[in-house]
This record gives sequence, C-alpha cells and structure tokens, in this order.
Amino acid sequence: MANILAIVGRPNVGKSTLFNRLVGQRKAIVDETSGVTRDRIYGKSDWNGIDFSVIDTGGWITNSDDVFEEEIRKQVKLAIDEADVILFLVDVATGITDMDTEVANLLRRTKKKVLLVVNKVDNHIRQFDSYEFYNLGLGEPFNISSINGSGTGDLLDEAVKSFSKVEEDENKLEIPRISIVGRPNVGKSSIINALVGEERNIVTPIAGTTRDSVHSRYNKYGHDFIMIDTAGLRKKGKVSEDLEFYSVMRSIRTIENSDVCILMIDATQGIEAQDLNIFNLIIRNRKGVVIVVNKWDLVEKDHKSTTEYSKAIKERIAPFQDIPIVFTSALTKQRILKVLEEAMMVYHNRTQRIPTSTLNEFTQEVVDAYPPPAWKGKYIKIKYATQLPTHAPSFAFFCNLPQYVREPYKRYIENKLRERYNFAGVPIQIFFRKK
Repeated sequence: MANILAIVGRPNVGKSTLFNRLVGQRKAIVDETSGVTRDRIYGKSDWNGIDFSVIDTGGWITNSDDVFEEEIRKQVKLAIDEADVILFLVDVATGITDMDTEVANLLRRTKKKVLLVVNKVDNHIRQFDSYEFYNLGLGEPFNISSINGSGTGDLLDEAVKSFSKVEEDENKLEIPRISIVGRPNVGKSSIINALVGEERNIVTPIAGTTRDSVHSRYNKYGHDFIMIDTAGLRKKGKVSEDLEFYSVMRSIRTIENSDVCILMIDATQGIEAQDLNIFNLIIRNRKGVVIVVNKWDLVEKDHKSTTEYSKAIKERIAPFQDIPIVFTSALTKQRILKVLEEAMMVYHNRTQRIPTSTLNEFTQEVVDAYPPPAWKGKYIKIKYATQLPTHAPSFAFFCNLPQYVREPYKRYIENKLRERYNFAGVPIQIFFRKK
C-alpha cells in the first residue's frame, strides 16, 4: 500500500508552497491570489528512507461567490478519505478564522492521524502567537515556515511514524505517460473522470477550470500508465493573467515530458487554428499523438459524417496522414476505451526497435525500387541504415553524398518506412550521414 499525506486548510495559508517543498519541485502553482489550486495534485516525496505520496488540495471555503466552492470541498473530502496522515495547515499571521474552525470540526470526526501545522512562523513573536491554535483541539501545533523550510524536519519525523517502508515502483517502472491536451473547455477533465470512474478532476462549463497539470495512475483493463490532465492552451494574446500564464507553461512542460499526447478537439467547433498550434507543438517535441473528437453526441450525423470529418482534419494536419482519430463523448462514455487502446498502440509504435539487419534489407529493397536522383551529375549510393538510440524513432542512412539527398527523397523513405512498420501517430526523423 502506498503511504499518502494530504495537505488541507482554507485558502492562502501556504498549502501549495509546502507541497512544492515536500516534493522538491515547483509542481503546484503558487500565487498571492486565493483559491489558485482546485483539483487534487499528487507528488512524490521521501523522508528517512520512507517514500510517500503528497496530495495538495484546494482551499476549503464556504459562503463565497466562487462557483468552484462546492467542487473544491468535494475534492478536499476525497483527499481526506484517501490519506493516511493529514496536515491541517493554518496561518499564524491571521490567527483562527471561522473556516479554520470548520475544517478542524471536519478533521476531528476522522479516524486518520491529523497534524496541526502553523505556517509562516519565522520569528519569536510569531512563535508565541502560535499558542492560540491549541484552541482548535487538535493537539500540539507544529510551527513551520513552508517558504524557507524551517520546522519541516520535525513535522516529517512525526508524519512518517505512521507510514510503512514500501518498495515504490511507479518511478522505477517504465510506465507510459499519456497527457490530455487541447483548448479550454473541450472536455479534457471529463474524459479523465469517465476513464478513472470517479470525480478525479473538477469539471464545470467555465473555460480554464483546470490550472495545474493533474496526474492520475490508470491501471485497468490490462493498461497501466500515468494519465495527465492539463490546463487548456489558448492563444498567447488571450492569456491575460499571471495564473493562466503559469497554467499554460505547466501544460507545455507536460507535453515535453509525455510519451503520447491525446489532442482533444470539440466536435461542435471543428479543428481550429489553436488546435493546429498544439498539434505542431506535439510534433516538434517528437511525441506520439492521438486526435480525439469529443462531444460527438452533439453533432448531427449520417453514415458519412466520421469519414468527412476525418478527411477535413487530415487536410489541416498535412503532411501527417497516419494519425489515429477517435470520435467520442465523455458524457455518454461512447468509445472512451478506444481512446486508451489507440494511445497505447501509439506508445508501442513510438518505442519499437527495428533490428539493423531487417532495416538494411528494407533499405536495399526501397533503394533498388527507386534510387536517389543524381544531383549535378553525381550519383548517391546508400550503403547502410540503423535506428538511432533516441526516445522517438530516428533513423540514420549512411551514403557517399548526404548533402545531395533532397527533401522529396527523404519523404519517400519515410513513407516507405511507415508502410512497412507501424508508425501510426508517431513523428519519425530521418538523417543522411557520410559513410
């Protein structure tokens, strides 16, 4: 069983700052605006040789104008249910508030181990102020400053006493990382919730609900991978606030760290310029890609609809033609398992290795069928080929005059490679080098 530590509290007490310190990276967005974190965000940490997961939650809030209030409270309760140890974070600078009292009442009813953590205690005066928090009835408070790390050692010593030493395999195993990307409000979080079978991510009709990149481990139906929900990517000109800028940066970094990207588009709007920008970003990073047309239940259809829609998409993404396209509805769960099957197929295509002997037989065959055109009276002879040891499929063809091999011939070799070996959904690179 994994050891799980959850951080809960009202907004703006420093939960995401503490989360980032515990996981050792700036994984959760930190901003002076209250209510930045909405979904549960997971990270990995270890202390004294004991590995554990850390959950950051949205700030517990009541009687506010925030439309996400109820959803955030639901996510906090789910995190409390999941956790083995709960860190209840409060702010020494503001003292006990009504919302702190509400959270304390909720936590006193749980049978889990709860540690009261007073944040922002960075001088002697604040040390004395922290005694007020005994009134919450949750035992002795741990005084820390999450921004500079003081006091976190003693806190973790106490927290890990409840954890068992387990062999952690998720980071050691080569688990595929599949991210779901797209414009805001195309249904990225909805499809993850449908696949996982729980309200893992907050879903509302408001664009930009998801801010951080949210990871979920998926282990069902013979599949095992990390699934990542991302913030919607809008045009640069429309990214007005700092928060959204950080969300977009997280999404771009998620694409860079993924094996396969599921690009979701809205069936009611068709493929737009921003969808193409995201597609090109995926291709530039040499990641596998599956295009998922969501909200297919809202489109009026006939027997030609999928064929015509696929053709329109392929025209826009040319010259890439062998990209899997799945028509789905996260609401009705129509063909959502097909999305996973295609994503895993693309992952296997991207990681396949072609033996050098097989590749050279293939090279001989395609070069004999159509030799490279002569250039300035010089004849090009391709002698040997090998697959390079890179993450994305790359091939080196060794010849006498690599500088004279033109782009159309490279395209010919790539097309023949795709015909012979299944590289659907995967960008491949071809290099011609001096023998």
